[in-house]
Amino acid sequence: MSAFIKRYASKNGGTVVQVVFKRGRRVERTVHIGTAHTQEHLEALLALAADTIHEGQGTLDLFEEGPAGPALTLENTYSGVLWDSLCHVFDRLGFHSMGDDVFRQLVLARVIEPVSKLDTIRVLSGLGLKAPSYSRINRTLEKVVRKGYRDVLSEICFKNASPASLSLVLYDVTTLYFEIQKEDEYRKPGLSKERRLEPQITLGLLVDRNGFPLELRSFEGNRAETKTIAPVLRSFSERHGLGDITVVADAAMLSGGNLTALEELGYRYIVGSRLAKTPYEIAEYLEEPGAALTDGQVFDTILPVTIAGARQPRRVVYQYRAKRARMDLSNIDKTLAKAQRIMDGTAEFKRNRFLKITGARREINHALVEEARRKAGIKGYVTNLDICAHEVIGAYHQLFEVERSFRMAKSDLKARPVFHHKRESIEAHLTIVFAALAIARYTEYVTGLSIRKLINTLKPLRTGVLRVNGKRRIVEPYVPPEAQLLIDALHAGRCGS
Repeated sequence: MSAFIKRYASKNGGTVVQVVFKRGRRVERTVHIGTAHTQEHLEALLALAADTIHEGQGTLDLFEEGPAGPALTLENTYSGVLWDSLCHVFDRLGFHSMGDDVFRQLVLARVIEPVSKLDTIRVLSGLGLKAPSYSRINRTLEKVVRKGYRDVLSEICFKNASPASLSLVLYDVTTLYFEIQKEDEYRKPGLSKERRLEPQITLGLLVDRNGFPLELRSFEGNRAETKTIAPVLRSFSERHGLGDITVVADAAMLSGGNLTALEELGYRYIVGSRLAKTPYEIAEYLEEPGAALTDGQVFDTILPVTIAGARQPRRVVYQYRAKRARMDLSNIDKTLAKAQRIMDGTAEFKRNRFLKITGARREINHALVEEARRKAGIKGYVTNLDICAHEVIGAYHQLFEVERSFRMAKSDLKARPVFHHKRESIEAHLTIVFAALAIARYTEYVTGLSIRKLINTLKPLRTGVLRVNGKRRIVEPYVPPEAQLLIDALHAGRCGS
């Protein structure tokens, strides 16, 4: 009996590999080995076919039970394409310099599926990878704090950011609550971004203009937002000695003390400004007969700001947007309707900015309603930059990048550390979230896809580990063209945003 390897093109563009056994001119049996879609896969199938016709194999059916069991068994599968791609990003960013394989596993597992420490073992095992023990994970978390991993990571992230992206840095604050009943010196009730009453911590995040993280610092839960920006920026300045940058922050950061701190650090700034009343220049303009604000109209003026107890002049840019006005007026109408229902007794009494209470008397504050309507659609920006007003406004609007990073950290990366109890454990957890956020934002930047879509595309591509007549063989999966484009982008992507 003779045997030979037969291969031919399939209808879907692959290459079919078979082993044909003949006795004379008669075909006794044909063994289908598989269909390859890549050169690597084809070579693996050809090797398997060669083993099939090897002398002494003793059976033509690879799945037939023999003295030592089946000739062909599937030993394991693992998400090698996804894991190798994320490891490449981890190394490309320079995080491998930590020399900590368990830290790598914790960070990448969090990118793939944000879960608890114990559940990380399940995630890694589900990927077909060898997971560290729970005790080893805990020892790694202790090392993360003891060796100051976050400072090292911040330095690495700073080096990965391009000078152009560092010319504008964005700062914002969020809160993370804990499902605990009793507060401590760190987790305290405060003004919650999530409208929660539980004890919380406050996080300040600094990113470059593309949302790539640069600095993350946590504070007590009752720390006012205005008192977070100066410590974060001082730490950033001391670490990198970088003064030629512009800081953008929202209105919650506007205070005389913060403006002074930014100026002492040599930073330029653009800070959002809340409007207590219609700016004088706009009110004066509207008093002219037939005057009306047009979409995108800008007012550039100098106004006094209280700094260190004294009134000092600062540049303020105001802009009217029709879209913002429609949204503001809609919210005013809703708030006014709620106030009316409270007055009518058809709604539960709650604090309402348009409801005026004098003793037992309740009435609508019509003057306040009219003032709110007059300033609808107007936004202010305080700055010490000598650039055109539209550039100031455009720079401020990039704040959505830090907001997007926060949303990613709190949803895709599930930053809320509800299962941690000591501050050291919480800080270690946040360090892992910081590293995972950097990897996620980098992959999004170079592929143009969200981290969720990238994972969903690459995760199903499982690498097979076959045992053929006692020999171990790796069979790579077929990689569809759209997935290969993502892999190529990750390998060709440039560090820096």
